[in-house]
Amino acid sequence: MHQILIIDDDLSLTNLLSEYLQQNSYEVFVENNPVQGIERIKTLNPDLLLLDVMMPEIDGFAALTEIRKFSAVPVIMLTARGDDHDRILGLELGADDYLPKPFNHRELVARIKALTRRLLPHGILANQDSISVHGIHLNTGTQEVQVNGERVEMTSTEFMLLAQLMKNRGRLVSKDHLSREVLGRRLAVHDRSLDMHISNLRKKLTEKGVENVIKTVRGNGYLFKSDLL
Repeated sequence: MHQILIIDDDLSLTNLLSEYLQQNSYEVFVENNPVQGIERIKTLNPDLLLLDVMMPEIDGFAALTEIRKFSAVPVIMLTARGDDHDRILGLELGADDYLPKPFNHRELVARIKALTRRLLPHGILANQDSISVHGIHLNTGTQEVQVNGERVEMTSTEFMLLAQLMKNRGRLVSKDHLSREVLGRRLAVHDRSLDMHISNLRKKLTEKGVENVIKTVRGNGYLFKSDLL
């Protein structure tokens, strides 16, 4: 049973979400105070986090910034404003996905399943395997990435994108395929989520000295180079 932590100051919403998610066989924990929620992550180590954007004391963006300093827990941000700026900012800060309020509860469960289907309890990936190329070592058993001998912290989504691209190195991988396999949904028009995750992934690799390994094939998808020539 996957453990989900909800950090949201809306008591009525968190009560409804808790009941609905429990009916769908999730173990649910709630923190209505974001500061307490951040501390709860450290002791609970949940499989997934639902994080509201608009909260008192600190907002969801500030909370996510703090969380990413110590945890790679998959995060779905809940935003009352369907503003592209909010969505992009959340993805830049390390969110795995987002949903604008109000949302359909079935859609939320579908997003949760997409992020948790590849996990065993405690965040270990089910498929034990490893790949090494261009100084990048990816271990799907421990969900660890090392670049030139240094560990690189990645979100679950960034890790799965890198795994898909490295396994298909030298071949074009369509955006729709990546969206289905990693985000768990068909690619939607004007949805920039995938592009933002790729951008974050490139930045992390570049910071460790590996550049230009992920090529954009405009209008089609991405290609992880089989060589660096």
